[in-house]
Amino acid sequence: MATNKLAKPKAGPPTQRYLDIAEIREDVVVLKDGTLRTVLMTSSLNFALKSEDEQQAVIQGYMQFLNSLEHPIQIVIQSRRMNVDGYLERLKQQENTIGNELLKSQIRDYTSFIGELVELGEIMQKRFFVIIPFDPLQDKKQSFVSKLQTALAPASVVKLNEKVFRTRRDSLMQRTSNVASGLASMGLQSAMLDTQGLIELYYSVYNPDIAETQKMSDINKLRIETQF
Repeated sequence: MATNKLAKPKAGPPTQRYLDIAEIREDVVVLKDGTLRTVLMTSSLNFALKSEDEQQAVIQGYMQFLNSLEHPIQIVIQSRRMNVDGYLERLKQQENTIGNELLKSQIRDYTSFIGELVELGEIMQKRFFVIIPFDPLQDKKQSFVSKLQTALAPASVVKLNEKVFRTRRDSLMQRTSNVASGLASMGLQSAMLDTQGLIELYYSVYNPDIAETQKMSDINKLRIETQF
């Protein structure tokens, strides 16, 4: 006598299939199509507060920077609601450890002021990034059909051997250094994200809610088990 069993629902494709990132190593993002990326975190400047001459100097510097580029770049502005809970907690701890009543009262008033300020309106934190790519095939040589297929279909994984990766990484690092120098000429400081920084960046981008409460661990302390 046959028995009917409830069919288990088929598991959907893993999320990783729809991500363009193949791996992150040696401070470089390797995409599934074999191209590489580095990410510069940059400072900002208040253009409106500068004098007219200073504004013109910034504009001229930006024009020269763009004209010096022989490859595309991507400028990303990330806006996030600033979480001040940890800051307020540290203020309360400091209040409890101080014996001076006047200082206690000032810290208490300041903590109350910050709390009310956050309740009145969201305080946003902005971070600025410049992404530098390296594509050995050059996107301009791709046909329209190839670009359309790349946009509609998940990227196929391209395995890079160590020699190819090293060559492409060296070229990308030279580009990154040139971009950093161009930013410095406009008075902007920049720092290239290392492997840990890149993982934390993409973790916060794809998991904005979870990233607030579950911080990434140091990758050097992660235990990786390999099955053969």
